[in-house]
Amino acid sequence: MHPAPSVIVFSTLSGLGFGLLFWLGVDSSPPKGLSGFIFFAIAYALAVGGLLSSTFHLGHPERAWRALSQWRTSWLSREGVCAVVALCIMGLYAAALIFFGFHAPVTGLIGAGLSLFTVFTTSMIYAQLDTVPRWKTPLTPALYLSFSLAGGALLSGRVNYAILLLIVAAIIQFVWWQRGDTALADSGSDLGTATGLGERGTVRSMAHPHTAPNYLVKEFIYIIGRKHAQKLRVIAFGLTFVIPVILLILPFNHLFGVLAVLSHVAGVATSRWLFFAEAEHVVGLYYGAR
Repeated sequence: MHPAPSVIVFSTLSGLGFGLLFWLGVDSSPPKGLSGFIFFAIAYALAVGGLLSSTFHLGHPERAWRALSQWRTSWLSREGVCAVVALCIMGLYAAALIFFGFHAPVTGLIGAGLSLFTVFTTSMIYAQLDTVPRWKTPLTPALYLSFSLAGGALLSGRVNYAILLLIVAAIIQFVWWQRGDTALADSGSDLGTATGLGERGTVRSMAHPHTAPNYLVKEFIYIIGRKHAQKLRVIAFGLTFVIPVILLILPFNHLFGVLAVLSHVAGVATSRWLFFAEAEHVVGLYYGAR
């Protein structure tokens, strides 16, 4: 799949933003006043900024609002609806804390649940696709949720939770990669099934089925060398998990905390790039690109 920058920014920032909103919502003694304003401002900047960036991948961004009407059948629409409701409820929760010093725990819990469910709906946009075997697994929602919770814990300064959740997310990421490397082969799809000629014997492509690049080739077929993918995996794993955990284990230091957050964000962005770049859409079989 083509790793569009707008989608990478969206999936990286929104997950962190909604993860931070979750922890602020479940906090029994959340920050108030100026401190609360700063935390919620960061969370909203990440969540809303990520959502807005995703619209740049649309042919007509001004029509994005129309997707909200398809919530009965579309996970993309459900994501939009959940995001709007979660942000509105958390906005009321934040306003009470910041301007009135009033803590409404029930409102916070509802907003936290919706924030986490928004991340789940994002993951299901990909996990539902039979056409991308690497994504079609319960591990995809687990990956998105673990990243969001770990990143939110890191941003909110919950060191112990952050360390534990980073380790959990690291395990899920490793298993997701290992399972994904054989997903296309295990799906049973090949050039024979892609062309419908498999019953006649082994099908081989003698020439490309087109004379010029088309939308399918540009959007759904992206080839990355295995050596490069392995190097990027090591970089992503180190930045996302290893370096932040090491920095958090060391004696507390604000500089270490900032470096841990920056390292994690860079690692998540690299991981998200691989998430799309390594995804093999079955349409590539028809074009002989697999």
